Amino acid sequence: MVYAIADLHLSFGTDKPMDVFGGWSNYTERIERNWQRLVTPEDTVVIAGDISWAMKLEETEKDFSFIDRLNGSKLILKGNHDYWWTTKAKMENYISGKGFSTLSILHNNYYLRDGLALCGSRGWFYDAETDADMLILKREAGRLRMSIEPAVKDGYEPIVFLHYPPIYNNMECDEILDILREYNIKKCFYGHIHGGNAAKKAFTGEKYGIQFRLIACDHLGFTPLAVI
Repeated sequence: MVYAIADLHLSFGTDKPMDVFGGWSNYTERIERNWQRLVTPEDTVVIAGDISWAMKLEETEKDFSFIDRLNGSKLILKGNHDYWWTTKAKMENYISGKGFSTLSILHNNYYLRDGLALCGSRGWFYDAETDADMLILKREAGRLRMSIEPAVKDGYEPIVFLHYPPIYNNMECDEILDILREYNIKKCFYGHIHGGNAAKKAFTGEKYGIQFRLIACDHLGFTPLAVI
């Protein structure tokens, strides 16, 4: 099976615990307990960004070690707080060098699981307006296309994972949605949105023939969501 979750916000190697926020008490213990109860070693979990509060790649070791010990293989993509993120080659060399055998990078590529292609990108703000934001948005849209297009050419049905929501509070990120519609994407999962009030504005359901679902870990009760 394939599961998804986002926004783990781990801080084993840094001093930024999420327990200070309402509803996040003992969150790492809850993640581990729920994860190990559901996920088997043969399963895959997509972690859609905001994985670690580390500022540098070398500071992720304890957080990555926690994830690596959990059941299943994990595909990780970038979130807005993943300041440690660097080139794919450097991250893969670091992960390999540390012996984290269950972690892989989802970035300008796709992974085949259970006959479906797992694709994704960070995405960007749905309300981007500045020239700088628009440049980033176009780059992220291009990365999403680079993830989806090879999967389609190879004859597989893509499922998309994003960090930023493409629809939020009646606002839409056209650059991302255009790509989802172009490739006839049926399922899209995203994170980034926290808290009950904010989550109420996060679109869940079907639009443009696409099923959207918020997978921020607090919204899921710190439990990975089965997606296929």
